[in-house]
Amino acid sequence: MLLDTAALYFRAFHGVPDSVHAPNGMSVNAVRGLLDIIARLASEFQPREIVACWDDDWRPKWRVDLIPTYKTHRVAETSSADALHPIEEVPALLTPQVAVIREVLGALGVPVIGAPNHEADDVIGTLASNSSIPVDVVTGDRDLFQLVDDSNDVRVIYTGRGMSHLEILTDAALEAKYGVTPVQYADFAAMRGDASDGLPGVAGVGEKTAVLLLAAYGNLDGIVAAAMDPASGMSAPVRVKIRAAADYLAVAPAVVKVVRELKLPEFDARIRASTREQAAELDRLSADWALGSSMKRARDALGTLSVEL
Repeated sequence: MLLDTAALYFRAFHGVPDSVHAPNGMSVNAVRGLLDIIARLASEFQPREIVACWDDDWRPKWRVDLIPTYKTHRVAETSSADALHPIEEVPALLTPQVAVIREVLGALGVPVIGAPNHEADDVIGTLASNSSIPVDVVTGDRDLFQLVDDSNDVRVIYTGRGMSHLEILTDAALEAKYGVTPVQYADFAAMRGDASDGLPGVAGVGEKTAVLLLAAYGNLDGIVAAAMDPASGMSAPVRVKIRAAADYLAVAPAVVKVVRELKLPEFDARIRASTREQAAELDRLSADWALGSSMKRARDALGTLSVEL
């Protein structure tokens, strides 16, 4: 199970009242909410391994170089002077909880894995594409739908409608939902655009038109080639729109497609029974941060899945 960690702790932060405090007065709603999410996922899907995938770089320069508007609206105003290392706009009450989340994950034995100059999406893409065992990707990010692959037992557990309405996406489920295959999804997303990521898409080409174009021409390369070929059967209005977006379409796939061949550190993600020292550390963290029943649920859920090594 690969966790899109930031997506989940943001969801936890907004889903649990910020009136939940530690003894020092700090809000711990994101920490407790993430523990509850992990407990729910572990109980329902019973993974043998869990990895918390991390944004070592939430807005990689190489993606911004290709599309300057990439995630621009998420850049904090205070970081405008440092264009090379912009800071993400994060709620003030969430920021101090992130370090606690990393500490708690480590104590639970869940490895936190990131990669320099890359987002968690790329870590997930690499691990999902090179796994020797079935993979569940847990995310609220539609871009990761491109990883769905029945032939390699890769599913996406989509949290976009909330933890009480999880969607499990397979090849057939994705095609039924959007009308495209997983292989086509990144091209579909590039044409549709995504305001939340600062991707403009092709002006005048919505989801329905993108689906029809992919059905007719297979992929983005085929669509662009048809737009440039006067003899193709593409309608004149659509041809004009694709041609007008040629510069964007030349770079968008590299931004939208996740990296699948990162060099990652070695780690062991098997769920194991806590040692006496780990149990004591979890007790300490639970007391220090008032994690109470949320920590207990996560420990209990993981404990039922643990193996002796």
